[in-house]
Amino acid sequence: MKLADVVAKQKKKFKATTDSKHNLPVAPNLLDRQFEVQEQDKVYVGDITYLWTQEGWLYLAVVLDLFSRQIVGWSMSNRMTKKLVMDALRMAIWRRRPAPGLIFHTDRGSQYCSNDFQKLLKAHGMVSSMSRKGNCWDNAVVESFFGSLKTERVFFSNYATREAAKSDVVDYIEMFYNSHRRHSYLGYVSPKEFEKMWFLKKAA
Repeated sequence: MKLADVVAKQKKKFKATTDSKHNLPVAPNLLDRQFEVQEQDKVYVGDITYLWTQEGWLYLAVVLDLFSRQIVGWSMSNRMTKKLVMDALRMAIWRRRPAPGLIFHTDRGSQYCSNDFQKLLKAHGMVSSMSRKGNCWDNAVVESFFGSLKTERVFFSNYATREAAKSDVVDYIEMFYNSHRRHSYLGYVSPKEFEKMWFLKKAA
């Protein structure tokens, strides 16, 4: 291996992101794996993942619109707090201005069940939906995004700092995933192109 300049693939570090052992109220599973949505800003899904850097863990929270699979909000921090998920939702609200009645689906993590996060949802007329306990398939679309992010970008990188990781993740989300990455579900166009085509069709 040394002569051929080959190295063994390293086992990826694992970090739990869902703390469902709490006494906070849990919302019903309104989404129920109905991942096909006919209009934008009707159903969002959110979740948290983690990236390893030489400075320690970096946590990423995203908000994804099921209609176009576009990441409409994101936030990163070295701490996995309710502020992390609230900042991601605030970005989505600022960008999209969704009408009341939107369903926001997440897991049962304490960040999403927190009183402050639930108040933020209610303040903007959003309805909370949560996966069944320990069932990642109930939020499969956002899990798929995290898989794409890590296999297409993160696993090929060795981030010296959290800032380097943040910069790379923002580039992946905004410059590649939303704008150029083709999705089989969308007919092999990017999320932004899919929305553009939908608006043109709607206006015709």
